[in-house]
Amino acid sequence: MSGRIARRLSIAGRVQGAGFRYWLRERAAAHGLSGWCRNTPDGRVSAVVAGPSDKVEALLAECRDGPPAASVQEVVTDAAEDPGDTPFEIRR
Repeated sequence: MSGRIARRLSIAGRVQGAGFRYWLRERAAAHGLSGWCRNTPDGRVSAVVAGPSDKVEALLAECRDGPPAASVQEVVTDAAEDPGDTPFEIRR
C-alpha cells in the first residue's frame, strides 16, 4: 500500500468548455481520490487531488490527455494540503 499524498494541478490548453472538470471528477472517483477542481479566470483548470500515491500518479498521467474534447498543453503539479477524505467535487 502506498502512502497518501496530495497534489495541486494547474492544467492548461483547451480545457474549459471541453467537459474537463466533469471528466476529472469521474476519473478521481474511479481512483477513489478526494479533492476538488474548478475553472480559473486565465482559462486553466485548477485542482487538488489526494489519496494513495500510486492512484494520484495514475490520475496525473490521465490528465496529460484529458477527455476527448480537450487539448491539454501543460499539467503543472505541486505539493498541496490534503483536503481530507471527502468526495471529489467541482467548485465554482
